[in-house]
Amino acid sequence: MSPRLPVRREKTAQTELTRGWSTGLGAAGVSVTVAGVLVNGLAYLVPVLAARRLDPADLSALAAALGLVAIVGVPGLGLQLAVAVHHSRHGASDTRRLTAVTAAVCAGTLVAATPLLVTALDLPVEMPALLAVTTAAIVLSSRSLGELQGGQRFVRLAIGMAVLAAGRYGGVIAGLLLGAGPTGALAVGALTAALTPAVLARLAREPGRSSTAPRLTAAQVVAGCGATLAMLVVSYADLLLARQLLSPSDSGAYSVGTVLSKGALWAPQVAAVLALPRLARGDRRSRTVALAVTGGCGLVLVLASTLAGGLAFRLAGGPDYDHLGRYAPLFAAVGALYAVTFVLLNDRLAAGARWAAAPLWVGVVGLVAVTATLRPHSVPGLLLAALGTAIVTTALMAVTARRPAPVPATEPTSSPRASPSAVGGRSNPPDRADDPRPPGPAAPPG
Repeated sequence: MSPRLPVRREKTAQTELTRGWSTGLGAAGVSVTVAGVLVNGLAYLVPVLAARRLDPADLSALAAALGLVAIVGVPGLGLQLAVAVHHSRHGASDTRRLTAVTAAVCAGTLVAATPLLVTALDLPVEMPALLAVTTAAIVLSSRSLGELQGGQRFVRLAIGMAVLAAGRYGGVIAGLLLGAGPTGALAVGALTAALTPAVLARLAREPGRSSTAPRLTAAQVVAGCGATLAMLVVSYADLLLARQLLSPSDSGAYSVGTVLSKGALWAPQVAAVLALPRLARGDRRSRTVALAVTGGCGLVLVLASTLAGGLAFRLAGGPDYDHLGRYAPLFAAVGALYAVTFVLLNDRLAAGARWAAAPLWVGVVGLVAVTATLRPHSVPGLLLAALGTAIVTTALMAVTARRPAPVPATEPTSSPRASPSAVGGRSNPPDRADDPRPPGPAAPPG
């Protein structure tokens, strides 16, 4: 056998991986993009509607409550990431028990922390229990989304994302339209969210398929949860600090500004969603494409908010917040930087890197330390601290991402190459003889 053959076969495999990525961006990516627009649109509509229906104090309370759901529900994102990576490498496996335990821990944490949340964030006493119901539903739904993502069933994944968004935000929107106030809106939202896990489980079901894949371990879930928790904490920390450092009026104004940050953070999520299964199989070119798409999207949003900052704030919060338009590019820049960080974090986790989220925790500690020292009591003061944290965090993440991480050696049970069926949102099973890599032990959890 010619010594060049393995190299030639490896180059061929990488070429096929890149073609599959391009196909995903062109076809299945459209489905995920549309679903992402719907998800972000509903998430964006909640604070926009709340700013017009609630006074600044109630607006800030609702924003803090939604921020808590986003943070405490992060294990759901970590579970989805872990399930997607595991499914991509090994195929389907039973993850129901781990999912139930994760959901119970998240919901129980909110209930147990009720006295602290009521005192520290000045929330109604019944609000944490409502948030617990919503959080449990989100975590339970994440398992199904991870199976769809890892199996590259992107069309069904898009449907699942839309269903979860409708359940998570639709009830809150309905409650606000009915004038139920922040607590009533969250109660309606908890009811609609509780209906989503059963729908998504049915959507992700694969009848007649048996699997000999190894079980997903708690360590893998904990690794994914820790990393995504760091991501959400660092990106929501300024919103929670605003509740403590700013007046009710300024805190409400800052929550309107963070709508722009979250829009810039989640707008390019399609790149990370489509790249993850391929990153789990060692396709390094997918990271380059994902970073290019994410960075380009962030740059466009920052430029747009520079040219139309007043309009952006008017759309986000109404005419009362129009005077804050000059800060719009800074809010957008914070979100754009964290979007790039999120792609790099996914890449490190998919590659099995240890302590992948360390730069993010450094950013959280730095932001808390700076604000505790300087005590900014204005919107621009806190915003500059948040922007500086985003810059430092992204730079640290980029430095660590340059270090080589262990490439997953476990072979996937589904092909990394997108065949024509990938246009419909799924790839074909692999031919193991075409895989150029030797078998090896599973990569350590991130």
